[in-house]
Amino acid sequence: MRTALTSLVGCRHPIVQTGMGYVAGARLAAAASRAGALGVIGAATLSVEEMTAAIRRVKERTDQPFGVNLRSDADDAAERVEVLVREGVRVASFAQAPRRDLIARLKDAGVVTIPSVGARRHAEKVAAWGVDAVIVQGGEGGGHTGPLATTLLLPQVVDAVDIPVIAAGGFFDGRGLVAAMAYGACGVAMGTRFLLTADSPVPDEVKKVYLAARETVVTTKVDGVPHRVLATPFVAGLERLRLARAVLNGARFKRLSGLSWAAMLREGRRMRRGRELTWAQVLQAANTPMLLRAAMVEGRADLGVMASGQVVGVIDDLPTCQELVERIMAEAAEALGRLGRS
Repeated sequence: MRTALTSLVGCRHPIVQTGMGYVAGARLAAAASRAGALGVIGAATLSVEEMTAAIRRVKERTDQPFGVNLRSDADDAAERVEVLVREGVRVASFAQAPRRDLIARLKDAGVVTIPSVGARRHAEKVAAWGVDAVIVQGGEGGGHTGPLATTLLLPQVVDAVDIPVIAAGGFFDGRGLVAAMAYGACGVAMGTRFLLTADSPVPDEVKKVYLAARETVVTTKVDGVPHRVLATPFVAGLERLRLARAVLNGARFKRLSGLSWAAMLREGRRMRRGRELTWAQVLQAANTPMLLRAAMVEGRADLGVMASGQVVGVIDDLPTCQELVERIMAEAAEALGRLGRS
């Protein structure tokens, strides 16, 4: 199935594995790319050195194209872009709109730039700045998300920009891929579905919690902005979150990341400007890396936050990435065949 996405990045199938922090490391990204999708390393929770090592591990495991997801507001964003250029990474993805100077540097180096957006106006802005494609995430998606459903947001963006549009939020099978393409998308991006694979590094006990889950909730108590996560007693308890806990988690993340207090303060200021957050919300944002790490790395589902799309309620197995991608493409072919016969 050749689309504008496969032509742009060189993957065999129009499927993207999203760059999830603490989940999408070298192991998952390499497995997704070997399966013919576009694997993406989630580098927001990695140091520059850890990101570089992950890139090299993926290159050792596959010769297929892959990407790296970066934080556009990170203090060292320009340094990370230079690593991608030097290492020959095919795709740079961003959870938010990257700065114009970063886009220009990536384009000069031939790196495909694909930010994620949650509103038509954001897609129009980054398209005007010269990005190569956009991922459009509807409200069904996990992690930071907006209120508008994919079925309403996707056609708006497709009609508004003249660059390839990748659909995210609510996708898990071949029928969804065909539906997204009917709306005008060139492929789909999936997070929760790839998290729940045999190649995902998430601890088995946490995967069991996901497979048993049937409900998600959007809360602002994780980091001050809407965040879709599994509905758990721990998340309910975050409604009583004290800022003191946020400061403590910020200190823990500082030790793990190696960032100085000055660097963290600079990032906080950028978050206030870029996301229009209060200082209280910036302090809450310090919780995010540690609360995700507790579940995704340490296996403490009872003490961590588990980002999840609404599709978690219809997922009941843990295939390998190869099995998953093959199944999705077979389902897509079957769906297209039914449409042809109707």
